[in-house]
Amino acid sequence: MPGASGRVLVVDDNKVIRQLIKVNLELEGFEVVTASDGAECLDVVHDVAPDVITLDVVMPRLDGFGAAARLKADPRTRDLPVAIVSACTQYEVESGIEAGVDAFVAKPFEPAELVQVVRRLVERRGRRERRGAGAGRRG
Repeated sequence: MPGASGRVLVVDDNKVIRQLIKVNLELEGFEVVTASDGAECLDVVHDVAPDVITLDVVMPRLDGFGAAARLKADPRTRDLPVAIVSACTQYEVESGIEAGVDAFVAKPFEPAELVQVVRRLVERRGRRERRGAGAGRRG
């Protein structure tokens, strides 16, 4: 069922990698929207309303850590799961954790691993939203 798995905002400055991630996620039923850097991600995130965001680290204008930190600082997007898709050096993992990143996928990535991480984040977000909705009704 296309679109039934959730919407993913894929952010990478490399067009080939963006397309590769997009195709792999679409084959698994995700709806995918792309952005070419962190600044574009912040420009479109509210219109796109994704369930998960994947971010490359090294990008022009605003890198993945800067974008993740801004997303986590904004009350409207702070609960959005963010996965870094990058070389995942120790520095990147530590910086990502500081920025509030939820998951890491190392490049070069296995498509199945990428899909699994994104699916897990979508499911976790769904559970969190259901718990929040339930708590809101009990008042």
